[in-house]
Amino acid sequence: MVHHSHPPIRRQLQQAHGHLVKVIAMLDAGRSCSDLAQQLEAVESTIRKSKRMLVQDHLKHCIIDAIAAGEMSREDALQAFAALTKYL
Repeated sequence: MVHHSHPPIRRQLQQAHGHLVKVIAMLDAGRSCSDLAQQLEAVESTIRKSKRMLVQDHLKHCIIDAIAAGEMSREDALQAFAALTKYL
């Protein structure tokens, strides 16, 4: 199932992928460790943002919508939420 948030998350992950390829090239070129660390932080930040968007989307549109539609019990929703928290 494709959610509303998936296209922007995909774009962010593509951006992180491209950035990571550049970081690998920087490593091969012998760039300084601090330059590499700075660029890796940018990659991690983009991935964290993507993960946060995905988790929030799942909470809003899978769990909450399922409860509202009567497709998920409160107990099941609580278990789904608890499972989701390990990714926060």
